[in-house]
Amino acid sequence: MAQRVLVVDDEKLIVKGIRFSLEQDGFEVDCAYDGEEALTLAKENEYDIILLDVMLPKMDGFEVCQQIRDFSSVPIIMLTAKGDDMDKILGLEYGADDYVTKPFNILEVKARLKAIIRRTKSKDAQEDKAKVIEVGDLKMDCESRRVHIGGKEINLTAKEFDVLELLVFNPNKVYSRENLLNIVWGYEYPGDVRTVDVHIRRLREKIEANPSEPKYVHTKWGVGYYFQK
Repeated sequence: MAQRVLVVDDEKLIVKGIRFSLEQDGFEVDCAYDGEEALTLAKENEYDIILLDVMLPKMDGFEVCQQIRDFSSVPIIMLTAKGDDMDKILGLEYGADDYVTKPFNILEVKARLKAIIRRTKSKDAQEDKAKVIEVGDLKMDCESRRVHIGGKEINLTAKEFDVLELLVFNPNKVYSRENLLNIVWGYEYPGDVRTVDVHIRRLREKIEANPSEPKYVHTKWGVGYYFQK
């Protein structure tokens, strides 16, 4: 079954080029040219990944990303202005999984996109791990990729789930930010360790009763992060 991608950009030539290239690789591609259209399509369809530009008419990419996160954990790659670190950080803050800077090489975009889909799918397919793990009031279902705290479902992004899953299945093992970046995002990922910090902070805000005094995801100062059973 073909992987389904939503491409969102107001520059129609860019969308046309991305669509053509992805379709050549067997992807099924839907396109949107403003934020409202993108949000509507994301609500009405199931996508394997969304490629989302920051600068959009009607509703910018950050707002679209944030609203999608209210109902879906679909992987999202943001397209940001070259050298604009704030766009990259904001994208991650609003729930994006990755970013690509403009102007980009379409081969790089496809490589990132395929890597994220591959890692997401492989996580779903792993049958050698426990299907459900419970620690305190945290319940993690690795088959459905759902997390509950005290019986309430917590909506995590794909990367937030990946980070938590790695830590949960390796309790008390301290991972440096560099290790987490390499394992969860992949060695080919060109981002920096701030990406990890943003995701850990967002994860704590979702699963911890008091993020400043975490019960689950702890910091070992000067070393990294770990999960405490």
